[in-house]
Amino acid sequence: MAAVTLKRVKKNYGTTTVVHGVDLEIKAGEFVVILGPSGCGKSTLLRMIAGLEAITEGEISIGSKIVNTLEPRERGCAMVFQNYALYPHMTVAENIGYALKVAGLGKAERMARINAVAEILGLEEFLDRKPIQLSGGQRQRVAMGRAMIREPDVFLYDEPLSNLDARLRVAMRAEIRKLHQRLGTTSLFVTHDQIEAMTLADRIVVMNKGVIEQVGTPDEVYHRPASTYVASFVGSPGLNLLHVMVDRSASCIRFKDGQTLPFEHGQAVLVPDGPAIFGFRAEQAQLSEQIGLTLTPGFQEALGSTRLLHGTVANEEAVIAIPGNGPLDATTSMSVTIPASAMHFFDSTTGRRLG
Repeated sequence: MAAVTLKRVKKNYGTTTVVHGVDLEIKAGEFVVILGPSGCGKSTLLRMIAGLEAITEGEISIGSKIVNTLEPRERGCAMVFQNYALYPHMTVAENIGYALKVAGLGKAERMARINAVAEILGLEEFLDRKPIQLSGGQRQRVAMGRAMIREPDVFLYDEPLSNLDARLRVAMRAEIRKLHQRLGTTSLFVTHDQIEAMTLADRIVVMNKGVIEQVGTPDEVYHRPASTYVASFVGSPGLNLLHVMVDRSASCIRFKDGQTLPFEHGQAVLVPDGPAIFGFRAEQAQLSEQIGLTLTPGFQEALGSTRLLHGTVANEEAVIAIPGNGPLDATTSMSVTIPASAMHFFDSTTGRRLG
């Protein structure tokens, strides 16, 4: 395993900059997930680490070695792609062991290592099959085995679960996490799926338009989002975000329609008077008979044990999560209370977290 360090890494395509001077340190043995929407630069960043894309500016180190000018095969990385990239005419065993064959390793030693990898991945009974005879999850395990057999310093995963159905994605997430716990190899995993990021990562790197918005543990990213972008992107649903005026002298925040909500100065010591963006999680709001925010309901989504109630607060969209059982009259306005500990504040201009 090896640490990976990026210093001011930048990528241009002609006059268009797609990665804007990224700085990032990944510890040896750490599982880091790079999360963001399509076009944010996350796959480009991964490919630059692998050596499949040249960097425009900056420095990439793997272990103690600067790898800017090294060929991909010299970097000690193994990559698992979204589309498996298996040779259709080769068996599972031949696909897994192809890199060793090219390296000139003897057949007996090669087969011993193929069998060892197949045992870890549960592929022993499939070694004589061709890829077309396998399920999507089995093909992805073969692609992982082909990377594992090289015993790399760093695993790079480029959206490897995107082509799988929902049930298989859940199973493969567990397989990848168990594999990392067993091998301890430094791993970078690129995805647009926040559930994959939350369940797999030691740390999450949230990217937006070629820059890093936040780096933190899943708990940090979820409970203390650094910006409105992170707040709205992470979570299902994302953080409710409403425009307010902060009135510290009255210890309250005022909404566009005149509603007010008290807040404790200790919860927001660095929140100044004036305009701000107020946020709260759907599951932390509660329907209440006490005076709170007035929610005008719109429609419900039934999710089994939970229902998502969509509506508006001060003419801005909001969602709250409520228990999935029991009657609910969702045709009239209702009062919603929000604990002080669940309140988030962001700068109305920059979108950065306040406090």
